[in-house]
Amino acid sequence: MSETQTVKEPTPPAKESQGSQVFREIMSGSAMISVLAVFVALVIGGILIAVTDPRVSASSGYFFADPGATLSAVWSAVSEAYGALWRGATYDPTARTWQGQLGIFETLTFATPLILSGLAVTLAFRAGLFNIGAQGQILLGATFAGIIGFQMQLPPVIHLLAVILAGAIGGAIWGGIAGFLKARTGAHEVIVTIMLNYIAVSLVLYLLKNQLKAPGSTNPISAQMHDTALFPLLLGPNFRLNAGFILAILAVIVVAWLLNRSTLGFEYRAIGANPKAARTAGMLVSRGYTTVMLISGALAGLAGVAQIAGTEKTLDSDIAGSIGFDAITVALLGRSKPWGTFFAALLFGAFKAGGTSMAVNADVSIDIVAVVQSLIVLFIAAPPLIRSIFRIKAVRREGASA
Repeated sequence: MSETQTVKEPTPPAKESQGSQVFREIMSGSAMISVLAVFVALVIGGILIAVTDPRVSASSGYFFADPGATLSAVWSAVSEAYGALWRGATYDPTARTWQGQLGIFETLTFATPLILSGLAVTLAFRAGLFNIGAQGQILLGATFAGIIGFQMQLPPVIHLLAVILAGAIGGAIWGGIAGFLKARTGAHEVIVTIMLNYIAVSLVLYLLKNQLKAPGSTNPISAQMHDTALFPLLLGPNFRLNAGFILAILAVIVVAWLLNRSTLGFEYRAIGANPKAARTAGMLVSRGYTTVMLISGALAGLAGVAQIAGTEKTLDSDIAGSIGFDAITVALLGRSKPWGTFFAALLFGAFKAGGTSMAVNADVSIDIVAVVQSLIVLFIAAPPLIRSIFRIKAVRREGASA
């Protein structure tokens, strides 16, 4: 008598949410996709420069009679604009002063807080979290650092170290709130960090109007940092580049080691890849969410330190500028890799340093730089679009399902 055996079909893997699929698609792009995204953004920016240039508009009126004149005007407008951008960000031999000639140091100065805040977003990304709150964490880091820097008198080296530590603690507290709520209640970190940004701005503005306002000042601004609390200048008083850039490089090295060489970094990457599998393997996912946001917030707080103890020297509610939001772009462009984030921050620092030169020397609106940066975000977030433009086939990873 034969027995009928029942063969169970393998259970199909659980489907990811649409948001997780989009996030993995963005993060799985290659470095070449990032380069091509920048290239396409620059091309479209060049088109905008040509369209808004008065010489191109004038020559386009007789395009069919003399198309070469229009094409020549287009080339002149774009080459002059991007040439001025490049010289302003690197080296301009025509400038009258050393500061104007060596724009590379201004690029590094602008890149310093972007490196630190970009690392904050990168580290959270690798654990599967969207840290949109770098703006608020920068503000709290700058506030904590400022309180130590302009209200306390300490010996030179100790004072600067205390400022750095206070800034890291301020950012860690603000980032840790989001991590704790995510771990304990499941609150979405995007919503929490965005709301914390608004709270941080209002809190800092309140403090500047009351407890932290400089004596005799009618504006909401603090007193100036003591000299002992400032980063030393690396190239003398003629350049703004300071030791904050060295701190940023050290942070890149530490974060790279943390993610790639440490047990804690392995847990973060495992949680980011699949939190359910990480929980099954015995990892404390809730603890991972909390600690990664603490470290992420501390890195953003150091970006606030780089601002107040490096270039700004006083605290105001706009000290973070757009750094916190630019950090998201930097992390995306760097593909959530520490050194990729470093070079992406250098690129955006070059945009900021060269944008002024482009506006002055080529008579091109500095808003074009903002448009190019926004286009980079658009194309970075759409790898299939870049692949279709350049007819690049997606490389299927080993073990990936059809």
